[in-house]
Formats: sequence, structure tokens, C-alpha cells
Amino acid sequence: MAVPLPTTMVAALCAGLTAALLGTAPARAGQQQPHTWTVTEAAHAPRARIALDDTTGTLSLTVSRDGRTVIEPSPVGIVTQQADLSQGLRFLHRKDRTVEERYRAKSGKRLDRRVRMNETRLSFATAAGARLDLVVRASADGIAYRYALPAGHGDVLGEASAFNLPADAGAWLSTYRVDNEGQFNQYTAASAPTAEYSDQALFATDGGYTLLAESDLTGAYSGARLAHTQGTGTYRVRLADSQVHTDGPLTTPWRAMITGDLATVTRSTFTDDLAPASRVADTSWVHPGTVLWTWLAGGRTAGQSLDAQKAYVDYAAAHHWPYEAVDSGWYFKKDEWDVTDPDWQTDSWMPQLVDYARAKGVGIIVWIHQRDLDTPEERAQWLPTLERWGVKGVKIDFMNSEAQSMFQWYDTILAETAAHHLMVDFHGATLPKGIQRTWPQVMTMEAVGGEEKRTNTATHLTTLPFTRNVIGSMDFTPGGFQRVGQRPDSDAAEAGLTVVYESGLQMFAGTPESYDQRPLARDFLDQEPAAWDDTRLLAGSPGQEAVLARRSGNRWFLGGVYAGAARTATVPLAIGRGRWLVQTISDGADGLVQDSQVLRGGDELSVDVVADGGFAGIACRWLPGITTCYR
Repeated sequence: MAVPLPTTMVAALCAGLTAALLGTAPARAGQQQPHTWTVTEAAHAPRARIALDDTTGTLSLTVSRDGRTVIEPSPVGIVTQQADLSQGLRFLHRKDRTVEERYRAKSGKRLDRRVRMNETRLSFATAAGARLDLVVRASADGIAYRYALPAGHGDVLGEASAFNLPADAGAWLSTYRVDNEGQFNQYTAASAPTAEYSDQALFATDGGYTLLAESDLTGAYSGARLAHTQGTGTYRVRLADSQVHTDGPLTTPWRAMITGDLATVTRSTFTDDLAPASRVADTSWVHPGTVLWTWLAGGRTAGQSLDAQKAYVDYAAAHHWPYEAVDSGWYFKKDEWDVTDPDWQTDSWMPQLVDYARAKGVGIIVWIHQRDLDTPEERAQWLPTLERWGVKGVKIDFMNSEAQSMFQWYDTILAETAAHHLMVDFHGATLPKGIQRTWPQVMTMEAVGGEEKRTNTATHLTTLPFTRNVIGSMDFTPGGFQRVGQRPDSDAAEAGLTVVYESGLQMFAGTPESYDQRPLARDFLDQEPAAWDDTRLLAGSPGQEAVLARRSGNRWFLGGVYAGAARTATVPLAIGRGRWLVQTISDGADGLVQDSQVLRGGDELSVDVVADGGFAGIACRWLPGITTCYR
């Protein structure tokens, strides 16, 4: 005959079973313990711990890696017109699933992508019945969360979301600007001045490096920045709009934390992986490539003309660069033409240039101001016209806003440029935020203090590979060799930047004369693709050095940039087993010099680097008789 268990034991067993199902631990007698849940992808991957305080009904999220702190317990929650969903919450249920995807990108660190993430959806409600789902994803290289709300919650008034870092964590931050073109500076998490910072913030903790970012931001929401008060390690999410209009259910963007060692963070495609799949069914017309950009090459000072642009096309064709970009000045200002006149386009010499370039195998990219595309009527005039002329892409400039209304414009222009087969380069823009997966015609975006800036430092140059360029293609426009005295780096470093910085349209900013005066750099640029099969960090420290290797087919392109004193740089050649012919370009006493050596994979590559200098190189498989990697 079965013996009944004591009531206290039955209660304990039930509590233990409930805890096992919900991922929580039962409270001991006399002790009130929060509900807790964990989400991770694998044993040594980043781990998220979500906790619900049973007294206050508040939620917090902690991130660790191999048992070490990455993000300290940080508040999560959102406030709307109808409900405060940052407190007074009670747990309803949990749902888990695994997200496994494969997709092929058109640009970026590598073209073939594999995604595996574990997702947990935790559902909560207030006493009044307002609902909130917290969706958390974990992958081998990051943790992300977002909020999902049903209809009827009203407009969003703000988020309680914040990131609490250890006070002494290293921090690389860029003061917030609407064009995202600020310089990165190094602090500790607590010592950074009271200010608003870009949400692309890098931190170093006991658990490794963590880059904060955002993904899947559309016109349904508002852009974010980080608000910080000096003396604390807290970085609060602040939206660009004080009130985000919503109509119906809402799913917010992902708050992403790319986490791992520096090589993992640098190589990560986490923000793309979180984004929705491509909305462009046929991408056969999308072709990344190198570009002769004419603005810093003379267009800025000499103005634009058909004859000048033909000369640039000739140079691009001679060097097999697939594109030439025509910047500001090629069309009348908005108040000087009438789009209601059916013959208004005939005043432009652009169709003649496009035809001339096409005959030489060069595609044309054109600059256009956002204000000339901000109404349906203007887009209906410009976009079909550019497509009919045969223009390959548009460089759209001066959005300069993270407001919800601007992201609604992005939603429109992305769909319409795809419909008219126009590749896109956004300047004066938001950050990528996964946009290149969903809209693969977006080849690159500025959102960086690039080559045009005269305030750049070598420290800034060596921080960008670990911050801005991690989250998407970056139109820094390297190669401005003629800007001696206006840029902080050496000629060899400038050549190396074309590899260190990834961009689906890699805009070379030099003049034809400056290339011809540096034939070693010019010949190196002639070899470069703009799409990569793989990317590896060979050596790096934010603000000090960055050496990257990017593979195209069977060749690895190498780029290194350094801040500080001259040195002999030693770099592990971690590009695969076997023997490699490595040809490098560095700075010599009388200009650029080239060196060739045969090394085994894993050997150390040694290159002499001048102060604030760098190098560029190509590695290919060595066999007897192979003397060059150039084609």
C-alpha cells in the first residue's frame, strides 16, 4: 500500500518540478528568490540570465561568458501610454525554439552565412492585464533581446533598457551625432564624461569584449543612443523620439551585445543574422566593387563637368575598377529645376557619361541629396530616370536623423531603389543595423568619421575595425594619398586601410596623379575585390593596432594600421597550413617599398612600420616557380 507523503514534502517536490519546467530555482524556507531563466547556445558561448524580482515585478538581464561577467544585472522594460511595462510584472509562461538559417550576402565579411541561435520568449503581464513578451536570443557570438507587445498599448514613451558595465571596464565610445560621424575615444565605463554616446559602444570586461549594437530597426520605431552619467557604469537606452507612434502590435528592434574575444567580435555578423531575410527576390543586378570616387579627387574644388568625369572614367577603365562615382554638383539644385516639366532631364550631361562609361565597362554611381527624394513625386521623377539612364547606384546624403519619421522614409526608399535596380550608399546616415541582409542592394553606409575629416587620429583609425565596421559595410573612402598632412597615417597604412575597412562599394578617394606617383599602391588597389569569402583578425588592440586578413578566392589580402611609435610589427600568419608567398608594401626612406617572402601558415610575418604607419599585402599559395600573387 502506498504511503502518503507529508504535505510539506509534496509542496517541495511541486516547487522543484515547477522550477525545472521554468528554468528557476525553488526558494528556501524564509527566503524570497526571483524567478530566473537562462538562455545560451553552447557551453562556452555567452549566457543570458533573466531575473524577475517578485517584490517589485522588475526584470533584469545579465550576460556572462565562461562564468565571467560581461554585462552586470541590467534593467529591461518599456513604458507606453497605456502601461508601465518596466515594473509590476508577473510571469505567465515560457516558449523556446532554435533558429537555424543559411543565407548568402552580397557584401560584408563573408558571403556565405550560417546562423544558429537559441530563442526564449518570456511572457509577462501587469496586474491590470497589460502584456509584455521579452524575446531573448543567444548565439556563439552574442546575446540580443527585444520587446513584443500586443495591440492596444498606445504610443511608446521610452524604454527602461540599460546596460550596466563594471566601473573599470575598458570603454571605446563615440559622442552621439545625428550623422554618426564622431571620433572614438577610450575611457573606463565609469570615467566617461556625462553625455549621450552612439549605441555602437565597445567594452572590455573579464568576460571579453562586448560591442553594443542594434538590429532590425524600421519605421515602426525610433533610433537609439546611450545616455551616461559620469561615475557610473550604466548606459541607458534613450530614443530619438520622446513618443514613438504605434498602431497595432509592436515588435521593437533588437538590443544586441556582440560578445567574445576580440577576433570573435571583429568577425561577427550577429547584427545581420538577427535581421529579417532579404526582401529582394532577384539580386543578380547587385555587384559590389571598387570605385573611383571623384569628390576628394578634384570634384570638390574644380566642380563637375562631362569632360572631367570622362577622364575619371578613362582612368577607372584602364585599371579595371568597375565603378566611378560622381558626387555633388552634377545636377541643378532643387530650386533651379522643375520636375513637372517632362523635358527637365535633358539639361543633364549624365546620360552621355553613363553611355560613355558603359562602353568602357565602367558603371556610374551618382550622388543625390535626400531632400530631392523626400516626396513621392520626387522619387517618381528621379528613380525611374536614373534606372532608364543606366545608372548603377545612388549615394544618398544628409538624412542626419534617427527619428521614427526618417526611418519610415528609409523603409520607402529601400523598397523603391530595389524596384528600380539601384544599389545604395547612404551618407549622413544611420548605422547599418542589419539593413544589408534585408536589403542587399545597400552596399555600404557612411556613419563614420571618414577620410574627409581633418580631425582623424591614428587612434581613431585603429578603433574603427572593432566598433563601426563590425556591424556593417563602412564607406570610410580610403586611398586619399594626395591628402598628405591632412590624414594621420602613412602611405602604406593608407593602402592597408582598403583591406582593414570593409565596404561593398570601396570608394578610393585619391587622385589619378597621386596613384601614379605611388605605383606600388596603385597596383595593389588594382588587385582588390570588394566582396570577401572570409575575414580574420590577425592582430589587434583597439586604438593601437589592427591587422586583418580577408580572403577572395584563393588569395588573402592583408591590411595593417598602427598608432604610435615606429616598430617592427610581428603578425601571426593565421591563414591556413602550407607555404604562402607573401608580398607586402611598407614605407621606406624614399617612398613605398615591396618585399616578398615565403612563410608557412602560422609563422610570424615581420614588417617594419613607421610611426602611425601600417602595411598592405597579398598572400597566395607558393609553389616552385611562383614569384608573384598579382594577376
